[in-house]
Amino acid sequence: MKAVFYEQYGDPDVLQYGEQPDPKVGPDAVLVDVRASSVNPVDWKITAGYLDGALPAYFPVIPGWDLAGVVVQPGPSVTEFQAGDEVIGYVRADTVGFGTFAEQVAAPVRTLARKPRNVSWAEAATMPLAGLTAYQSLRAVGVSDGETVLVHNGAGGVGTYAIQIAKAWGARVLATASEKNHDFLRSLGAEPLTYGEGLGERIAEAAPEGLDAVVDYVGGDDWVASLAFLADATRVASVADAEVKEKGGRYIFVRPNPEDLLALTELVEAGSVTPVLAGTFPLERAADAFHSSIDGHVRGKIAVTVGEQG
Repeated sequence: MKAVFYEQYGDPDVLQYGEQPDPKVGPDAVLVDVRASSVNPVDWKITAGYLDGALPAYFPVIPGWDLAGVVVQPGPSVTEFQAGDEVIGYVRADTVGFGTFAEQVAAPVRTLARKPRNVSWAEAATMPLAGLTAYQSLRAVGVSDGETVLVHNGAGGVGTYAIQIAKAWGARVLATASEKNHDFLRSLGAEPLTYGEGLGERIAEAAPEGLDAVVDYVGGDDWVASLAFLADATRVASVADAEVKEKGGRYIFVRPNPEDLLALTELVEAGSVTPVLAGTFPLERAADAFHSSIDGHVRGKIAVTVGEQG
């Protein structure tokens, strides 16, 4: 099969496009013809070697954890899916080697759910990691109907999902971003706040009665400043700063969960959540997709399409 891979750590230019061995399908996995994947910051951080202490790499490494595609062969013990089923998946293991930037992937059923019927392959591929991160972090801080939640980095890949999920759960959503993204945040249903110096004053003006929950998708000082407006310090979660635990909050590293992924599919099919697709690149241009992600200033997610579909 054709795949993107790298034989040593480095910047995106170490990525190669060529032939790699076809995947082997274990008893609890399915073989998926990949139609699209997407780029997450963790992908280029792993490629650079930043996570080598936590995730051992077996070279050559095929990057990528997101996929949208079609089941072509269920493993012998699989009853959840059959050939022809359209699926999405957050296909993460405890090592890196066999990722989703490839024509085919052997995906454990514990990482999969059915694809939403009302979105493209590229849009669906943006859902698993970013959507699950948003869903699991919001659930960790107990966001519910009528509450006020602050989303840090609302225009990013995770933030765009978090805003829409929280709104679907009946929450009022404030979200930080640069001023150029304020209209975009309003289109998602959030009340925008400019990040950086003076944020405390802006929170006080927008939410004089305080915040019920805070979710942070960027790190830095802003989430710490927002704690002054949070009645319960345990109701803060961050995916970017493990020091949140010292404040009594939750550090989130997203986990594969088919029930959570199916809940996202249902929110998308209901029209409550719409994937925000920043752009697409063909598989052979995965290095360009990585560079685009590293450059930042992306609204939503970047997809990588496989074959003619996407």
